Amino acid sequence: MNDDCLFCKIAAHHVPATIVRDDGDVLAIRDINPQAPTHILVLPREHVESAAHLTAEHERLWGRILTVAQEIARDEGIEAAGYRLVSNVGRAGGQTVAHLHVHLLGGRQMTWPPG
Repeated sequence: MNDDCLFCKIAAHHVPATIVRDDGDVLAIRDINPQAPTHILVLPREHVESAAHLTAEHERLWGRILTVAQEIARDEGIEAAGYRLVSNVGRAGGQTVAHLHVHLLGGRQMTWPPG
């Protein structure tokens, strides 16, 4: 745990959040500023700064994050219509919390290019 990280504090239940899923390795929470009817953040409990900081040792964890995102898309009823998965890397990439997370967005038509 990184004591300065908001998502680490949420994972440790020191900061409240609406938890959608918690399997011990991966936590999923509703975004506090949703950009779509369904906007959920899927993140590892382990502090990894971003996708750029993943190593070969994180292969199972990265796969688990994506699997959880798929399961939640199904549970939220957005799987059939489609959804978007996004992981921003660094400030210029739009990352505002330096803890790896994947945005699961759905429930409306997505446009391209984003942002």
